Amino acid sequence: MRAALARMVEQRAARRRAAVAAGLEEVGVAVAIEGDAVRVSGRGLVARWWRDLALREAGRGGL
Repeated sequence: MRAALARMVEQRAARRRAAVAAGLEEVGVAVAIEGDAVRVSGRGLVARWWRDLALREAGRGGL
């Protein structure tokens, strides 16, 4: 029972990471999923993050 629950939780987390990555890619940010992390890169990304609401909201609420 615990193993099944652990698998379900991991599958949900994987779907969440994929949704976040897809949302970020949609707004033009380079994305890589590494283990449990979604890594992003791009020139001026921090400044863009603060001024672009779509970038901050990318992938949220999808699941």
